[in-house]
Amino acid sequence: MTDIARITEVIEPEAQALGFELVRVKMMPSEAGDGGQALQIMAEDPATGQLVIEQCAQLSRRVSDAIDSREESGETLIEGAYHLEVSSPGIDRPLTRDKDFARWAGHEARIVMVKGFEGQRTYTGELKGMEDGLVVIDNPEAGEARLPKDQIHNAKLILTDALIAATQPIDTTGADDIVEDTETDDQEEKADN
Repeated sequence: MTDIARITEVIEPEAQALGFELVRVKMMPSEAGDGGQALQIMAEDPATGQLVIEQCAQLSRRVSDAIDSREESGETLIEGAYHLEVSSPGIDRPLTRDKDFARWAGHEARIVMVKGFEGQRTYTGELKGMEDGLVVIDNPEAGEARLPKDQIHNAKLILTDALIAATQPIDTTGADDIVEDTETDDQEEKADN
C-alpha cells in the first residue's frame, strides 16, 4: 500500500521551492483502464489559486526527479506502475485543508463522510467555515451540521454563478499565441488521399 503521508513529505518541499501550495495528493486508479494507478497532485499558486500549464510542468519535473532519486537510493515510494498527474484544483475545487473550509465559507459545497459515520453520509449546502475543529455546513431544509474533519471522505465546492464570480479569472498568458488551423474539411480530405 502506498504511504501518501510519506509521498507528501517528498513532494511538499518541491512544491514550496516553486512557491506553490499542495491542495491534495492522492493515489487513484488510472483512467487509462490498464489496471495501473495514478499519483494525482493538485497544487496552487497562492497568488492566483491556480496553476497554469507551465507551472504544472515545472512541478511535475521536480516531483518526478525527487521520486526517482529516492527510488534509485533504494526507497520504494509507490508499489508497481503508475503515472503522475499534476493539475490546478479548478473552480469547483476539493476542500482538504482547514484554510480551504475557511476561505470558501459562504459558497455551496458537497461533503461526503466516511462509511460508518453517524447520521447521513452526504451533506450539501452553504459552507459556513470551521468552528472548534468542526466543518460547519448549512442546508436550508436539513439545518446546520457540524462535521469532524477527520471523518470527511471528500469535500468540494459546487459550481455556482457566485463561485465563478468569486474566483479569479484563469491566467490567459500566451493565449494570443494560439494558432488556429483554418484548413477546411475538403483540404484535409485531399491531404489524406
